[in-house]
Amino acid sequence: MFETGDKIVYPMHGAGMIHSIEKRSDEKGGVVEYFILEMLLGDMKIMIPIKNVEQVGLRHVISEEQLAEIENILASRPENTMKSITWNRRFNLYLEKMKSGDIFEVAAVVRTLTVQEEEKKLSTGERRLLNTARQILLSEVMLVRSQKLEEADIWLHKFFN
Repeated sequence: MFETGDKIVYPMHGAGMIHSIEKRSDEKGGVVEYFILEMLLGDMKIMIPIKNVEQVGLRHVISEEQLAEIENILASRPENTMKSITWNRRFNLYLEKMKSGDIFEVAAVVRTLTVQEEEKKLSTGERRLLNTARQILLSEVMLVRSQKLEEADIWLHKFFN
């Protein structure tokens, strides 16, 4: 399913590449194979046991064609249904969407929180969540479009005033 050099997304951490596959001994004397991921942002390396890949939600990056759907999400305006929900319930709903690893859900969180921030001040937790969601979205866009962070950031800003 995955191999060295694949462009991947690890939910809540963003996009990166599979740098290598390593074998390590476990405490029972067995051998465990790991994907060694190099994340695009944050200068982070992550080891994931190959047997846990599905469980953690590792996936390939989206295609260039799927960016059009992301752009549609970002260009649309969110429904006002979230305003009647308490901030901590909203926070948990946004967090669930982000943990799903679904880039379309992450884009919706970025859109909703950015629009909300334009209208009124976000709570500290929501602002932190927005920054995390933006990093996840931008890192994937960077890989899909072969761009630097600054270029991806300019792309994202065109959807908001």
